[in-house]
This record gives sequence, structure tokens and C-alpha cells, in this order.
Amino acid sequence: MSVPMSNLASNLNVSKLCLGTMTFGEQNSLSQSFNLLDKAFDSGINFFDSAEMYPVPQHAETHGRSEEYFGRWVKERKIPRDRVVFATKVSGPSGQMTWIRGGPTSLDGRNIQEAVDNSLLRAQTDYIDLYQLHWPDRYVPMFGETDYDPARQYSSVSFDEQLDALGRAVDAGKIRFIGVSNETPYGVMKFLQAAEKNPAYPRIVSVQNSYNLLCRTFDSGLAECCHLEGVSLLAYSPLAMGLLSGKYLLPDGGADDARLNLFKGRYSEGESRYNLSNETIREATKAYISIAERYGIHPVSLAIAFVLQHPVVSSAIFGATKLWQLEQVVNACDLKLSPEIIADIDEVHSRFPNPCS
Repeated sequence: MSVPMSNLASNLNVSKLCLGTMTFGEQNSLSQSFNLLDKAFDSGINFFDSAEMYPVPQHAETHGRSEEYFGRWVKERKIPRDRVVFATKVSGPSGQMTWIRGGPTSLDGRNIQEAVDNSLLRAQTDYIDLYQLHWPDRYVPMFGETDYDPARQYSSVSFDEQLDALGRAVDAGKIRFIGVSNETPYGVMKFLQAAEKNPAYPRIVSVQNSYNLLCRTFDSGLAECCHLEGVSLLAYSPLAMGLLSGKYLLPDGGADDARLNLFKGRYSEGESRYNLSNETIREATKAYISIAERYGIHPVSLAIAFVLQHPVVSSAIFGATKLWQLEQVVNACDLKLSPEIIADIDEVHSRFPNPCS
């Protein structure tokens, strides 16, 4: 079976499933990564997402390996470059990843230009199909935070400076299209307004934000912006870091090498957001698993099909460390959710709204 395609932008057709590579170089060795990429490509997946900071959890010694592994795969497998869509991301200000341009300290024009060039070198490619700002330069609630605190706002790099740097990279042929990630309605509209005013600036074509059965915050404000402005959602964490597969609800708590077990205490972004010790998250997860059991479908299929049926979603970005996990996700493309299943999902959502927001 071949994964269906979607039009992300003019002359940019992507598979409705996108293989995320943030485990490449940490959980997955080079040979394992090649096997996953082979299986994904043979299944009809042409869309691959990375980031300069990957793999996760991030370390100075592994920084950039995910991009490097992808580039080596394309070169060693002799895959025509136009047969794959390569997406990657520049890190926003952190202060913690000192090995990436000192923090990074900001997401200004210099940092963007340097990051683009370094990603091209690591991936051994002449161009990046989709280049994304991994998170905003300005303060926004993200990675599990929900409430905006005006007191935390600080002076940030302007949208114009960022678009100018991205535009220069587009003009130089280094990147084809641009997108944002972990963004808000305000940020999306500001980028669009700036591009509308200045024809030299590229227009964002996508926003990569979390979207799954346990986190539907995209629908609260961003969905309207994206729908009316023609910006696609690239939905990451469609399985809520594996919670929606049901593996962490097993009597043994899941395999030792499952991500939340393997990196327990070392992966604060994931653990704070997808924490089954939170009773609301646990009960919501169990309720969605029960829906899958009631209709005789796999929980992974339910979770993936729910994301793919969203009219603004161009692709669901998923991770897999094993071939059978990848096959489970690909098989979900066969499933179309009935109105009855959607009604049951919405009933659970009304009881447990966005516990992993």
C-alpha cells in the first residue's frame, strides 16, 4: 500500500505521513536509521523531517547526527534528490545548547544564515525543501505550557529580520519553502502580514505544531488562521509520545527501550507534557484506547486516522525506532473514521479537553 499524497505548496507534494528523524543518532544507529528510511520510502513516504539540534535528548556529541544520517542515506542509496522532501529546523533561543552557536542566543538573521549553511553541509545536499523556525525567538507558552504571562516577555528579533534572512536563503537557492513550528495565531499572522507587505519576503506555507487526541489546542485559534490563510498543519506527536499506542498502560509499563522509559528523568519536555502519573492524562488515554477496542481497530490506527482526517493537516510527523512501529503507522492510512467513532472521540474530548496541551 502506498501512502497518499498532499499538496503542501505549489510544486511541493508530500506524503500524508512524514517520518521524523529525532531518534537517529541516539536511539537508532546508522544502520537502523537506514532500514527505517528504506521501509518508509518503499511504503510511499517521501517526506522526512529533521532539525539541527536532533537527536533528542540533545547532547553536544550527537548534535546534527539526524541530518547527517538522512543525507548519507540519500547519497549511499543513490536516491534522486527530487524524489524526497527534506525538511529541517533552526533552533530558537535556548541558552542550554551551548554547542549550537552559544545557546543559541537568538534567532536573528546571522543565526539563521549560519544554521542553513551548516544543515546543508551535514545533509550533503544543495537545498532544503522546507526550512522551519523550530520555536519563536520571542517568549510564548510552549512544550506543555498553556498560559501566557506578559511579565515574561522580552525584546525579541523582528519578524522582518527573520524573513529577510530566510528570503536571502531562498533567493540563493538554499531553501525552497519556509515554515514555522510551535507557533501561535499571533505569530502566524505576523509572519503572513510581513510577507504581504514586502514581496521580497517568502510566505510561510506550514506550521508544525503538536496535534493528537490528547492535544487539540490547534483547533482553538490556529485552525481558523491556517484555514483562511492557506497555511497547512504539519502535526507532530500524533501518538502523543507513544501514549496513544497503549504501550505505557501495559502491566509492565512498556518496554525498557520505550522513549519515556529509556530517558526517564532526562527528557523534561516530553515527560512534563506526556505524564501518565497525571490522572487526567491516564484516564483520557484509557478512554481513547477503549474506543479503539470497541470498534476492533488498533489504537495506533485510531490516533493516526484522527489526525489525518483534519482538513488542515497536510502530513502527520511520526517517529519510529523499529520497523514494526513504522508498519503500524503506515497501515493506519487505510482507516476512515465513521461519524460514530468521531462522536465517541468528541465525547471523550468533552470530558478530558486537551490534557497534554
